[in-house]
Amino acid sequence: MADEPGSPPLFSSPAPPPDTGWERLRELWRRDERERYPEATINIIKSSFVAGLAGWVYGGLPAFYQGRKAFIDRSHGELFLNRADAVQAAHRAGLRSFIRYGWRWSWRVATFVMLFNVVSTGLSVYRNKTTIGNFASAGAFTGALFRVHLGLQGLAGGFVFGAVFGIPAGGLLIVMQKFAGETLDERRNRERRELYEQKLAEWQSRLSVTEVLGQTESNVEDQRRREQELSRSY
Repeated sequence: MADEPGSPPLFSSPAPPPDTGWERLRELWRRDERERYPEATINIIKSSFVAGLAGWVYGGLPAFYQGRKAFIDRSHGELFLNRADAVQAAHRAGLRSFIRYGWRWSWRVATFVMLFNVVSTGLSVYRNKTTIGNFASAGAFTGALFRVHLGLQGLAGGFVFGAVFGIPAGGLLIVMQKFAGETLDERRNRERRELYEQKLAEWQSRLSVTEVLGQTESNVEDQRRREQELSRSY
């Protein structure tokens, strides 16, 4: 059966797992046959979302109480319909501060965590191993990028802060993976190998079926040819 134009060959052998760092990096942002992104990519998105929520709470809650207190201090002598109206007005002032300052912390923390995870995961995938150096480098790069607008001194400070942040964060993640019994690199390599072996077995199965069908068609053709020769002889 002929393949449709533009479709991959039906009986082509499956591609082996990526062997170079650049191939593994490309695979990190490529969806599989089920249109799903790799687990490492999903983890980057999830961690950025959680970091954004944590940053919003961290920056928003103090701002809420400060904004509420500042409104109460400013509103002495103002007239309200009743006590409930005054409480609601104070809560609205606190909520405005919560949204304003929570958002400022949220996007900064989410962006920092996303960049840190993208760089550290990219280094681990490219090198095919997870080390403290990957996290220290990711932290230094992210910290320097966040402080680059402050000039050379800010760049150096961000570099040092990011590296200091990345070392314990990376160490904690590595220890947690060790306790889990399998690191992310080992799991990633195992899943690649299992997927390749599964595709290879399916390809060999289809190939054997094709060979059997081809042999059957050949036998039928030979039988038809012999029958035609016998009919001519009579």
